Amino acid sequence: MDLITTHINADFDCLGAMVAAKMLYPQAVLAFAGSQEPILRAFLRSYPHQLEFVRFKEIDLSQVERLILVDVNTATRIGPFAPLMERSDVEFHLYDHHPPAFGEREPDVQVVEMVGSTVTLMTRQLEQRGLNPDARQASLMMLGLYEDTGNLLFSSTTKADYAAAAMLLGHGADLNLVADTLNRELSVYQVDLLHQLLSSRQVITVNGVDISLAQASIDRYVGDVAVLAHKIRDMENLDVLIVAVRLEDRVFLVARSRLPEVHVGHILKELGGGGHATAASATVRDMTLVQVMETLPTLLEQEVAPHWQAHHLMSAPARWIEASQLLVAAREQLTRYNVNALVVLDHNRLVGFVTRQIVERAVHHGLADVAVREYMTTEFGTVDSHTPLVQVQQIIVDQRQRFVPVVDQQQVVGVITRADLLRHLVSGGRKLRQHSCQTLAGDGVGVRKRHVVRMMETRLPARIRQLLKQIATVADSMQLSVYVVGGFVRDLLLNKNNLDVDIVVEGNAIEFARQFARQFDCRVRAHEKFVTAVVVFADGYKLDVASTRTEYYLEPGALPSVEEASIKLDLYRRDFTINTLALSLNGDSYGELLDYFGAQRDLHDKAIRVLHNLSFVEDPTRMFRAVRFEQRLGFKLGMHTENLVRSAVEMGFVDRVSALRLFNELTIVLSEESPFAAVQRLSTLGLLRCLCDQWHVDATIKSYFSQAQKAIHWHELLYTGTTLTRWPVYFLCLSATLTDEAMAGICAKLSVPQRWQAILMTERQRVMPVLHALERQRKKLTSLPDSQLYRRLNGISIEMLLFAMARTASDSVRLAISHYMTQLRGVKPLLNGRDLQELGVIHGPQVGDLLAQLRDARLDGVIESRNDEITFVRQVLNPTDV
Repeated sequence: MDLITTHINADFDCLGAMVAAKMLYPQAVLAFAGSQEPILRAFLRSYPHQLEFVRFKEIDLSQVERLILVDVNTATRIGPFAPLMERSDVEFHLYDHHPPAFGEREPDVQVVEMVGSTVTLMTRQLEQRGLNPDARQASLMMLGLYEDTGNLLFSSTTKADYAAAAMLLGHGADLNLVADTLNRELSVYQVDLLHQLLSSRQVITVNGVDISLAQASIDRYVGDVAVLAHKIRDMENLDVLIVAVRLEDRVFLVARSRLPEVHVGHILKELGGGGHATAASATVRDMTLVQVMETLPTLLEQEVAPHWQAHHLMSAPARWIEASQLLVAAREQLTRYNVNALVVLDHNRLVGFVTRQIVERAVHHGLADVAVREYMTTEFGTVDSHTPLVQVQQIIVDQRQRFVPVVDQQQVVGVITRADLLRHLVSGGRKLRQHSCQTLAGDGVGVRKRHVVRMMETRLPARIRQLLKQIATVADSMQLSVYVVGGFVRDLLLNKNNLDVDIVVEGNAIEFARQFARQFDCRVRAHEKFVTAVVVFADGYKLDVASTRTEYYLEPGALPSVEEASIKLDLYRRDFTINTLALSLNGDSYGELLDYFGAQRDLHDKAIRVLHNLSFVEDPTRMFRAVRFEQRLGFKLGMHTENLVRSAVEMGFVDRVSALRLFNELTIVLSEESPFAAVQRLSTLGLLRCLCDQWHVDATIKSYFSQAQKAIHWHELLYTGTTLTRWPVYFLCLSATLTDEAMAGICAKLSVPQRWQAILMTERQRVMPVLHALERQRKKLTSLPDSQLYRRLNGISIEMLLFAMARTASDSVRLAISHYMTQLRGVKPLLNGRDLQELGVIHGPQVGDLLAQLRDARLDGVIESRNDEITFVRQVLNPTDV
């Protein structure tokens, strides 16, 4: 007897492969080794055609002369048929798409191919022998092919799988049957299990790879755990997922991997299961769920091999100093670049390195004017860029060398510090790229390249996507590394709209901008001093381009001096960690996320953190930006960062900033959609009194801001075409209790431009009496002629009118102002000065007077048409005429 069987918990790939094997071995008996997946079991119950399967108890094992296994290669997974593998008189044929199992019996006939499903290799066998399946057989085989390849979308899918699908389709495979069978809704119990798995999911990092583990424990049997695993992987965009579910008295495991570094078949084999590199499963009976979850990390450590090298972690370019230079110059360099060690060169030859600790001690002992070569470290280890990281670790840890130069072909190409290594070890080294980079994961925050690309494709407008591709094309042609940085990347991850694209180039940004402009017909405004440029498109859209650079401050509050640097040092000069993200746009690295400073962690924690303790000393305006980001994003200042803010305020560093820079920061805060929370936070931190000690935030000011926001939104919804600048409205609200003298003082202190001083001071002095008069007449405003209301409010700026609406407590006054803005403000006569002169009005003051009378008459409804206006003028000129 020939017997065809497959593994326990059979799926559709098993069914399809067994159907094909029956064609190869027509006299064979078909029998399942055990239970089937629930979805397959339900299908077999409802399938209208008779399938030639027999039960195990109907088979006399002593009569079996040939065993044909499909989709399985281990005796432990074929249940009651396992004894047949031990009999030498039983011929053994194997058809499988999993790697050969170690320690198992050698097959007499073996067909093993690394394809997406066993059905695929079975179709090849049929074609080689000239056997053609009928439509029914082709449909059953197509079910297995589609299930095991995820509708031909899994990363394990090969060209052979597509060819097999084409062959089966050509022989009448019913795709409607496939779709109806595989695309089934989840049961109530499956939804509950899915919820448990999603809630329990955790991420562990093993040798630089993020691996998601999920577990659940239920008493009622629920099938199709593999289906749930696929759903979780797709929902959460996971590279590696292992699911463990306790069902009754056993633990089922399903593993899926998209990464070559993680062969899940090898991992689950250690637990008695099997599979291939991208998909595997196991059933564990002798361990509890807790024991399984405790065992998995150890297995993963053994199976996931590290492959970090020095170039993945090094900082470049290396900061260096000539051996002949003095120690005082070394101290200046260390401070300027905020590093703790310098490479020492002698005519471009590496001769040593010197640390901050040595330099400071030498200067303390009066050796500032001694050459660096006298006190540099000359016995040290070096590595090349491809040295495995474990060797770098040995140098830093075992040899206690805190600073390791990276040397290729006798040229120093970078350095690795003890801090770099520590950061790598603490983070788990979650991401590899050509530059030293960390991507911190946690609750879905750590984002991989393909996920970033997907975000770019789904969240960015077509024009921006096209622009990024154009930037990449030009950069690649110039062999320049190019990145999009800052708030654009931050907001992409937060799914917030931000179309302000900032580009940095590791090279000359001006040359890049000019080349881009030549290719895409744009204009360039270059700033040679800072090596930056603005690319201006035909429609006015602007693209900022800068060279990667580092900066240092000669004194607190001063503008920075800049020098060319690597992308890592460029990102280090940013204000807050959440703004240190960069996306590579070049070729194969398009969409790779650079995160050297834990930005993704802080996005996840919703925290605003500075990169170093002197951040607010070097640039106090960052304190205002910190508050702005905190309120705009709904984040909070990190505890240490908030302490640094309060310290900088107490030490008076804000006073060292130019008035214009402070004014700009304040106007940006006041231009936010809802600025009160930021203003209140500035007050709490003491920053507001640094600008004006008479500004106080209380319930009254809060009410003014609230009413102002409503008024601004109301005006914007009118679509009048009138330009509105928000910040003056809120500035007036903040200053509502200030005297005219105090308002003049704050305008002078902040160097408010004359145009706005005219509103904040002069117009304010004129309008407040008008507002008070309207408030006194609030009960009679409905009977006030429109012409009188017009004359009171005419000439007042939009900003001041909106402030008046916010300032007043009277709804009647607000209605009167809104009536003026919507109905009266644009009213004017149909006749003009020339028309009046043609009617006999003498050129001079009388023309203006008559135009005003015409406007008032039109406002009050006395006249409506042009003829009415002509009649009105004639009556004024000749009052005796009727």
